[in-house]
Amino acid sequence: MNTVNNTTKPAVANSTVTRDLRELDVKTHNIYESLVIMSKRANQISNNVKEELHQKLSEFASSNDNLEEVFENREQIEISKYYEKLPKPSLVAIQEFLEDKIYYRNPAKEQ
Repeated sequence: MNTVNNTTKPAVANSTVTRDLRELDVKTHNIYESLVIMSKRANQISNNVKEELHQKLSEFASSNDNLEEVFENREQIEISKYYEKLPKPSLVAIQEFLEDKIYYRNPAKEQ
């Protein structure tokens, strides 16, 4: 029989997960506001990952790219595979939102 250690941190899912909408609007009392918060965070994560990937891949860029000179660079392939295996930014944002790791505020509600 397998035992599960409840003290371990839940990992971000790598695939689609069915979510209870009532779970998402508990903090904001508005499902649409919660979705906007999560989507903005997902965009931030996506932009950061994209920028990081471009910085790493720019090391492999050459000034003269002829079809004959292009060859497979094993390090470049490994870097690309690593970033392909990362969880989707939307899944990371949802997990962060549910774990209260996202700071957000609504100026309209503060008035």
